[in-house]
Amino acid sequence: MAPIAVGDVIPDGILAYLDEENKPQTVSIHSLAAGKKVIIFGVPGAFTPTCSLKHVPGFIERAEELKGKGVDEIICISVNDPFVMNSWAKTFPENKHVKFLADGAAKYTNALGLELDLTDKGLGVRSKRFALLVEDLKVKVANVESGGEFTISSAEEIIKAL
Repeated sequence: MAPIAVGDVIPDGILAYLDEENKPQTVSIHSLAAGKKVIIFGVPGAFTPTCSLKHVPGFIERAEELKGKGVDEIICISVNDPFVMNSWAKTFPENKHVKFLADGAAKYTNALGLELDLTDKGLGVRSKRFALLVEDLKVKVANVESGGEFTISSAEEIIKAL
C-alpha cells in the first residue's frame, strides 16, 4: 500500500487507550478528527530514545502554540499496547494536550501505509516516524521520516506549515 499523502483522506481505524480507571477503551480516529484540525504523529516505539527525548516532548512543549493556531487535537500513535502507552504518557507529567493512543497490532499504521518492519532487529513491525496535519479528515501535510531520522516530523515543522 502506498503511504498516506497530501490530499488523501485518512482511513478510519480503532485505537486503544486506558481510561481514568485504567480500563482499556477504544476510539475511532474519525471520531477524533472529523470536522477538526488535528495533528497525528507516529513514533516507532514508546520509551525509545528519540521518541522520548525529542519527538514527544516537542509536541508537548509546543501544544499551546499549536492550539493557538487552530489545532483541535494532538494525537500520538505507536505500535504498542494501551498499558505501555499509558505508562509512557505518565512520564510526561507536564502534558495537558497530547493524546497517547495504542495501535497494538499495527492495523492503523498499516492502513496509513507507514509500517516499518524491524523484525531483523528483534523489534517486529513498528511505525515509521511521521507527523500529519489533517483538516476534516484530509491530509494537508504529510511529513514522513526515512530510516531512523528525525528531521521533518517535529512540532516545529508542523508549526511552520500552519
